[in-house]
Amino acid sequence: MLLLLLLLPALAARAAVHELWWNLTYVENAIPDGLKERRVVGVNGSWPPPPIDVTTNDTLVVHALNSLDDVATLHHHGMFFNSTSWMDGALGVSHCGIPPGDSFTYTVAINESNQWGTYWIHSHAMGQYVDGLRGPVVIHPPEEVYDVDDEWTIVLGDWYHDEHSVLIKQFISIANPGGAEPVPDAALLYFAHNGTYLPPIPGTTPRSWVTGDVGYNENATVSWEAGRRYRLRIINTSSFAGFYFWIDGHDMQIIEADGTDTAPQPVSMLSLAVAQRYSVLVYARNDSAADAKNWAIHANMDTVMFDTVPDTLNPNVTSSISYTTPPGSLSEITQLAPVPAYVDVNDTALVPVRPAPQLPPADQTLELEVSFDTMQDGTNHAMFNLVTYNSPLVPAVFSELSMGANATIAAAYGPQSFVVDHLQVVDIVLKNGDSGKHPFHLHGHQFQLIGRATDYTSSDPALNPPLDEGAANPMRRDTVLVPSGSSATMRIRADNPGVWLFHCHIEWHLEVGLAIQLVEAPLVAQERDTVPQWMYDQCAASGQPYSGNAAGHQDPYDLAGLPVGPYPQNNGWHARGIGAMFGCVLTAVIGMATVTWYSFGGNLTDEEVEQETRERQAAKAERGRFWGLEKAVRNIRAS
Repeated sequence: MLLLLLLLPALAARAAVHELWWNLTYVENAIPDGLKERRVVGVNGSWPPPPIDVTTNDTLVVHALNSLDDVATLHHHGMFFNSTSWMDGALGVSHCGIPPGDSFTYTVAINESNQWGTYWIHSHAMGQYVDGLRGPVVIHPPEEVYDVDDEWTIVLGDWYHDEHSVLIKQFISIANPGGAEPVPDAALLYFAHNGTYLPPIPGTTPRSWVTGDVGYNENATVSWEAGRRYRLRIINTSSFAGFYFWIDGHDMQIIEADGTDTAPQPVSMLSLAVAQRYSVLVYARNDSAADAKNWAIHANMDTVMFDTVPDTLNPNVTSSISYTTPPGSLSEITQLAPVPAYVDVNDTALVPVRPAPQLPPADQTLELEVSFDTMQDGTNHAMFNLVTYNSPLVPAVFSELSMGANATIAAAYGPQSFVVDHLQVVDIVLKNGDSGKHPFHLHGHQFQLIGRATDYTSSDPALNPPLDEGAANPMRRDTVLVPSGSSATMRIRADNPGVWLFHCHIEWHLEVGLAIQLVEAPLVAQERDTVPQWMYDQCAASGQPYSGNAAGHQDPYDLAGLPVGPYPQNNGWHARGIGAMFGCVLTAVIGMATVTWYSFGGNLTDEEVEQETRERQAAKAERGRFWGLEKAVRNIRAS
C-alpha cells in the first residue's frame, strides 16, 4: 500500500488532464498590423487565441462555448484522434458544428496517440480561421531529441482587413470567373514563449489597442545570449499565403517537420506552405559585447499565387533577435543584402529520427488531378478529376456509423468519397494540373512522402520517376506542397477507422471544392462507436439529419436533396449546335448556287433576257414611283 501511495504522484504526472475553457467570441477593433481596425474571432474576448503548451502524457480537453452568430468548430491540426474522428472538428465530415449559444467538449487523447512536436488549432467552419480563430499548439515529449537552452514559437500568418463573409462573396461570384483569390492586406509575425505571447517592444505599440498586449512584426523581438543554442518552432497559419523565412547573420538546421523529428538539415532559408510547421536549431552569435547587434528575422509572403500585388501591400515583414537593447525601430536592426532568390525546402531529403521502413506496395491507389475552371453557373471552382466537392448533409462519420453493412458503399457518402478497408496500404497520387502551387493536408494520419515528379505528364524518368519501393526511412508529415505540373505520392496504412478529409489547405480553394473524404474501415468504426449523444442533439438543434447516407436516406444510392455541382461548362460541339451549323452551311450553299445560276443567266437566251427586262420596265411604269403610292394619290385628287 505504501508503495502504491508513493507511485500515485508519478502516475498522475504521466497521465494529466489539461483542461481549457474557450469562449469563442467576436473581438472588436483588432489592429495587429497597425493599419486598420476590424472585427475578428477570438477566445474569451481577446485576440490572438491563447497558445496551447502540453506534454505527450496529457489528455487535452477543450471546452468550447460558441458565442458567435454561426456554427463553429475547432480542428486540432495534425492530431490523429485514433478511432474518434468525430472529435476532428471538420464541419460536415466529423460533426454538425457547435450551434450558436451551445458548447462542445473536444477530447484530444495525446497520451494515446504517441505524438509530439509543433501543431496548431483552428476553426474548420464558415471561414472563421480567416477571421482569426487560429493558434499554436506545442506538445513536448518526456525527453526532447535535441537539447537546447531555450525555445520560441513563431506564428506566421496572412491578414485581411475585410471579414471572410465579405471576401467569400467576392471570390465565388460570376464577376470573378477566373477565380482570383482575395489578396491579403498584410503579413503577421509574432512570438510565443512558455505558453505566453511576447509583448511588444516598450514604446512601440499603444497599450490601449485591443491587440496591444502582443508584439507584431518590427514591434516584436526575442532576446538571446551569446553562445547559446535555441530552438525556433515556425508555424504558417495563413489562409492563402506561403512564407519564406530566414535570419540574417545566423545559420539554421531543420530538426522537425509537421511533428516528425528529423536529422539536422542545414538550410539558409525555410519555405513554409500554408499549414506547414518546421523547427530549426539556431546557434546564437559569439560577438563581443562591443560588437553585439540586433539581427533581422525575415518572413516574406510568397506572392506567386497572388493575382495582383497591390501598391498598399508590403508582403515582407521583419522582426528581430536582440543581443543588446531591444530595437525601437527598423533602423536599429542589422539587415544584410536582400537574398538573390527564394529557395524551397526539399522535404524528401529530410530523414526522420525515429525510423519507419516504407510501407509495402499499395493495395489501393487514389489518383487525384487538380484543376480549376469556370463552371456552368459562371463561378470558378476547384476539382479533383473534374468533380468539385460539396459537404454532405449528414456528417460523413455519422453516415459511416449508422448504415450497417451499406457503410462500405462509397456512393452513399456522395461524390468525392473513397472507401478503404482496415489496414490496407493506400497511395494518394496528387497531380497538380493547375498553374499554381497547392498545400495538401490529410486529417487523421501522417503520410510517408514516397515520391515526387517535376512533370507528371512526362515519360522521361528524370522528370517523372517510378516509385522506389523499399526505402529504409521515407519522410513523414501531414501537409505537402505540390508545385504546378508536378505530383507527390503519399502512402498510408488505413489503421485509423473513421472519415478523414484530404484537402488543399488554402482556405479559398477548400471552399470551392478541392477536397475528398477518405472513409476508412467503416465496419471496424462501427464496432468502436462511442459518439456522445449530445453530438446528435446538436445536429437536431441545427436542423440537420444525422443518420443514413449523405442525403439522410437509408437507401445508400438515394441521394435526393444532396447538394452537387456546379459542373464544368460543356464546351464543344453538341447536337443542337451541329444542327444549327448544318443549317447555316446548307443555306449558304443554296445561296451561292443561286447567285452562280443567275450569273450564268439561268440558261436563258439573250433575246429572252431582253424581253424579261422590257416587261419589268413596263410594269414599273404602270405602277408608278414609290411602289404605286404617287399614282394612287393622283387618282384620289382627280376624283
